[in-house]
Amino acid sequence: MGLLGILVGLGLLVLFAFRGWSVLLLAPFAALVAALFGGEPLLANLTQVFMANAAGFLAQFFPIFLLGAVFGKLMDDSGAVASVAGFMAKRLGERRVILAVVLAGALVTYGGVSLFVAFFVIVPMARSLFRAAAIPRRLIPAAIVLGTSTFTMSALPGTPSIQNAIPMPFFGTTPFAAPGLGIIASLIMLCAGLWWLHGAEAAARRAGEGYGEDVQGTERAVDDQLIRELATTAREFDPAEMRHGRRSETSSPLAGAILPLAVVVAVNLLMSLFVLPRLDVAYLSEQRFGGTSLAAVAGVWSVSVALGAAIVTTIVLNWARLPSLRQSMDAGANASVLPAFSVASLVGFGAVIAALPAFEAVRDWVLAIEGGPLVSLAVATNILAALTGSASGGLTIALDALGPTYVEIAARTGIDLALMHRVAVIGAGTLDILPHNGAVVSLLAICGLTHRDSYLDIVMVGIVTSLLALVAVIALGSAFGSF
Repeated sequence: MGLLGILVGLGLLVLFAFRGWSVLLLAPFAALVAALFGGEPLLANLTQVFMANAAGFLAQFFPIFLLGAVFGKLMDDSGAVASVAGFMAKRLGERRVILAVVLAGALVTYGGVSLFVAFFVIVPMARSLFRAAAIPRRLIPAAIVLGTSTFTMSALPGTPSIQNAIPMPFFGTTPFAAPGLGIIASLIMLCAGLWWLHGAEAAARRAGEGYGEDVQGTERAVDDQLIRELATTAREFDPAEMRHGRRSETSSPLAGAILPLAVVVAVNLLMSLFVLPRLDVAYLSEQRFGGTSLAAVAGVWSVSVALGAAIVTTIVLNWARLPSLRQSMDAGANASVLPAFSVASLVGFGAVIAALPAFEAVRDWVLAIEGGPLVSLAVATNILAALTGSASGGLTIALDALGPTYVEIAARTGIDLALMHRVAVIGAGTLDILPHNGAVVSLLAICGLTHRDSYLDIVMVGIVTSLLALVAVIALGSAFGSF
């Protein structure tokens, strides 16, 4: 009955989340259903397992949600994101339209701008470029997914994405874990994705297919409650806050737009590799600081300081273009709350499932998957990200349940934890891009397109390329270790 309860709980969560029910309600309900089938005490599971683990996730990662959303909103309202997009359009757009859109998305998201902020700015730019080049608009979502939701989310060393931050407390790693493998994975995703998109463009030209008729979808993406619920589970920014604050009427100068993005990467690198390792942080072992260690908090500290420094840089360089600074910062802060609590609810659900006696059978099955611990870790993160429609939620559930086990396996077998970090993050960023993923639904709505129009191309550039990169990282890591 316990195993049946796990399956019923997962089924309820997936079914009703896909229908737009709030995860804040669904996750505890589904967890209690699973506990009921397993004959476990309901109230104890609700308050001592679900809530405790959800609160623990917020305690660890809410600073990244908060600072990332504020930074993204300031970059948007100051015109900095539009300036970066415009620069890429001007330099590459006339000759390499698809590449311009992909690189514009990659640049701003690797620099720490929230995904949905990038969507709302890059889609109009992409429409203009694709229309001028007579490239079918149905390819716009795939080009944006390639640039914003693949290698800059899971593979590039130092990316400030929440997905890259989640394994750090579990494995004691940094945002730059396995940098060589991350770069190789990024090149595979980028090159394979561009190959597919250029092939699709060539086929469309041979068939005489033009740009098509524009359909505006921005207002629906902001106002539709179903899209909002799906979006806030998938990523770290509540799209409803896009209409709050006040955008600058002029774009930021390019230097004022690029420098904050560079600050994120540079400060993250300095904090991770040079500053924090040299600090005397013996006080962290005291109970008032949670009796923890630098390895458990260094990654979150590095990303938080980097985003904080970028926020200050953005304000200083774009002061005149932030006419409503308080409103913009308030909107960014508010935009972080619902996504953070949604993912925390998924984490609470996963904690209840992992605490059930029947979960031992699931854990044994995962660890027994042929191919070794790297393959089983990749499978676990893939499956859970697919079921939840959330890379961050699926990754946290997997590591909460199995992280200590994989640390023990790594110590016993000599596998570098940095390699496990990179495999886990790339694994979570593959099958999360299923049709019910909030980022996919939101992007299609903003573009005024449907799954029928564009989802095949999204699968090829978002799922297939990531799976290819994941296989390469596992193969190279198994043969040569982490590098």
